[in-house]
Amino acid sequence: MLSHSFIHIPHDWALSPAAAIRLQKELAQKVISQDLLGKVRYVAGVDVGFPKNKNIARAATVVLSYPGLEPLDSAVIEESVRFPYIPGLLSFRELPALLKALEKLRILPDLILCDGQGIAHPRRLGIAAHLGVITDIPCIGVAKSRLTGIHEAVPEEKGQWTELKDAEETIGAVLRTRKGVKPLFVSIGHKISLITAVEYVLGCVTRYRLPETTRQAHRLASGIK
Repeated sequence: MLSHSFIHIPHDWALSPAAAIRLQKELAQKVISQDLLGKVRYVAGVDVGFPKNKNIARAATVVLSYPGLEPLDSAVIEESVRFPYIPGLLSFRELPALLKALEKLRILPDLILCDGQGIAHPRRLGIAAHLGVITDIPCIGVAKSRLTGIHEAVPEEKGQWTELKDAEETIGAVLRTRKGVKPLFVSIGHKISLITAVEYVLGCVTRYRLPETTRQAHRLASGIK
């Protein structure tokens, strides 16, 4: 099991929605959008599902080798959630269980890909950014749908992408991971630039729309054998 020292939680989880929104705005200022990651040997995928009960979170993390994408480690935690379901505040509902799953790992990942948003969020603190600030591990948000922002049409070829923008600010990339298949929404989580984030997401994609990190974490979080 990993030492808990790599996780510093700078706040309480028992917050009102209004207090959570204020905290998001504060923590968003701590997100680093530059490449401060070293050699990436281990990539992790994280996901949270509710396969049995909407109030019981099943948090899963999977560690793969990089670039080989061989499964090396995994952990699952199930626990009751304490924060209500409120769009834009999902990290306050899901991160407590997810952090406990990360603490159970034997291998510390060099990079985490989250099934959710990074800074492509109205207050620039989706779950990937929130997780990155707390753990200080480089993180990428890889979402299946758009939360905010606008973009132009994405070319159909794999690897093509266009900027996701909010007014004049670029908040993410709309990335085609398979030809003719719906794109993914990639955004900075922490300690990584957008260009590098796109490169690593593509490096984790095999023949599916989702990167292997997300795909395997989702299977665990969903209780799929």
